[in-house]
Amino acid sequence: MNELPAHIGIWGELADTDHELRHLDVAGVRTRVLRAGRAGPDLVLLHGTGGHLEAYARDLAGLAEHFRVTAYDMVGHGWSDLPDRPYTVDVLSDHLLGLLDVLSIGAAHLSGESLGGWVAAWTAAHHPDRVRRLVLNTPGNIANKPEVMLRLRESTLAAVRNPDDATVRRRVEFLFHHTEMVTDELVNLRRAVYSRPGFLQAITNTLVLQDPEIRKDFAWDPSWVGKITAPTLLLWTDHDPTGGLDEAELLRDWLPSARLHVITDAGHWPQWEKPEEFLRVHRAFLLGEDDTAEDGEAP
Repeated sequence: MNELPAHIGIWGELADTDHELRHLDVAGVRTRVLRAGRAGPDLVLLHGTGGHLEAYARDLAGLAEHFRVTAYDMVGHGWSDLPDRPYTVDVLSDHLLGLLDVLSIGAAHLSGESLGGWVAAWTAAHHPDRVRRLVLNTPGNIANKPEVMLRLRESTLAAVRNPDDATVRRRVEFLFHHTEMVTDELVNLRRAVYSRPGFLQAITNTLVLQDPEIRKDFAWDPSWVGKITAPTLLLWTDHDPTGGLDEAELLRDWLPSARLHVITDAGHWPQWEKPEEFLRVHRAFLLGEDDTAEDGEAP
């Protein structure tokens, strides 16, 4: 008898996990939210540019064993509302804070991937009372390199303007080191998002952050990053196309007490390519199981 594959489908990952998926009104923005887990501290997961909550499909069940998990589509993303305004980091942070308020969460652990890491870090710096512990998962382009901004902007716009299988598949494969792990289901889900009425304008409103002139007001910089007081884990990989370990070292200079963990043999989505290690590291850090580690280290 042939063994089942490790991943049989996005919702198959949640087949034996109690969860709820609904839309909530967050300051007038209809926001898609998935919650799982009934006990433990609150943990909020933030996806990246052009993404959606299914980015964490392979992690939700495991995290729900220890946390009350909330994953959501940021404003202008997934199946949340697409109001026509620039989605700068402060706007995305305000949406996150509004969601916490609607859910009656005073403070939560935040784990953000790519753009989600940027939003989580900004929130931790400017609203420290709302963040317990912080995980920055491949936050991407800490050095604000123009060539990285251009590549992300062009590949994303190409996929949204022409959301056929080949173009969207290339955009999703950009996130992976092992591109053979990109499933038809994941590509078609992203195609459905990109085909929503008004999504081209929405992604244009998101990609303003790849404009150096607009980005400068929110760019990664020690002037605000250094205000983060929450214990922080930098979760990097060895094949991230948006930034190498040199950029992780930049953050360690600005946050000297932050810990660094490198997941090997993975790209921009370690939560999908290496879910077991992703879960183990989150559990240890967020539950304080590794608090005996020296600063700058993680198990």
